[in-house]
Amino acid sequence: MIKKIFYSFLCICFFYVYTVNATYLTIPTWSKDTVVETSTGKVGENFLELNCESAILISQDTGEVLYEHNSHEKLRPASVTKVMTILLIMEEIDNGHLSYDDMVSCSENASSMGGSQIWLDPREELSVHEMLKAICVVSANDCTVAMAERICGSEEVFVDKMNQKAKELGMKDTVFKNCHGIDEDGHVTSSNDIAIMSRELLTKHPEITQYTTIWMDTLRDGKSQLVNTNKMIRNYEGATGLKTGSTSLALFNLSASATRDGLSLIAVVMRAPTTKDRFSCAKKLLDYGFSNYKYERFSEGGASVTNVNVEKGLESEVTLNYGASAGKMIDKKSEVNVEQEVILNEKIEAPISQGQKLGEVNFKLNGEILGKVDLVAANNVEKINFLNMGKKILNNWFYLFRN
Repeated sequence: MIKKIFYSFLCICFFYVYTVNATYLTIPTWSKDTVVETSTGKVGENFLELNCESAILISQDTGEVLYEHNSHEKLRPASVTKVMTILLIMEEIDNGHLSYDDMVSCSENASSMGGSQIWLDPREELSVHEMLKAICVVSANDCTVAMAERICGSEEVFVDKMNQKAKELGMKDTVFKNCHGIDEDGHVTSSNDIAIMSRELLTKHPEITQYTTIWMDTLRDGKSQLVNTNKMIRNYEGATGLKTGSTSLALFNLSASATRDGLSLIAVVMRAPTTKDRFSCAKKLLDYGFSNYKYERFSEGGASVTNVNVEKGLESEVTLNYGASAGKMIDKKSEVNVEQEVILNEKIEAPISQGQKLGEVNFKLNGEILGKVDLVAANNVEKINFLNMGKKILNNWFYLFRN
């Protein structure tokens, strides 16, 4: 009898230890535009048995690392470098310093680039639109340098800008020596840093996928054929980009992005021994992500939440909107019932400006706060006075008699 009790006690202890150790770790991940908390399993072990030196898989929405293998190892990126070049081009377009229709000339320096190119002639001009197409689809080094020179006057100054942007994004493993990725001593980055800049490009400039998803196209009135170096655009469901790169020293690299059922992922592979291996590794990473995770969105930035009373206002109420989106990366097998706790400012009094913070909402799961989002005014509310009150009464009278 004593022996049975003893064995029963051992079984209970074993069950307890097993279940505690099997529990997933909850890791909060924050970005400027999104408030999230995510659950992941093992991310630091190469259990996918990837045939490459370094790799990482992240959520495009949240930036959370879902899988990594030597993700901070400093390696030669080859043409994946151009993700940063493209990011800076898109920023120039956004800030109005550049337009898709602007014509860009080619210098002797740009035309002399080796490797992947479209053989630009120094007497030739292409539009920014055409340059982007050549860079994104066939990784044209000559177009890349031409764009760098157009934006900053020289490639050297543009590279300084690349390094400054890398610093701003927190890319601690990166030093750029050129804008194209041709092998140069000291020109290094990591799969982690490539994922960071890839996410910045895709989230802040989603229109870039109009170029990165092109499989075949032409330039120069159909005289120059373009075929995408990223074969996943043709062969992987939901592929949205992003950039390949290879040299004899760097071997085969890839930043691959894809979206399925509202979930967007970025997989980075570095130093795969063959081009077949880099695509195989990227596919494994993305398949793992899509098979095991989903993105649960529980608020949308700008969406209405509630109306609240306004003191001393020309209007008696103001609508509150979410100030940002909020969501959660979760295991597909998990069920999430997120509760909202609305906390308003003690005194909501006119005047109120559109976008002004008037409270916040806590997103809770089982009593634990996942994140917070500001509640902001959807519109202006003037402070009441005799002048605007009289005007409002007259307007109401006119409206009443018109109807």
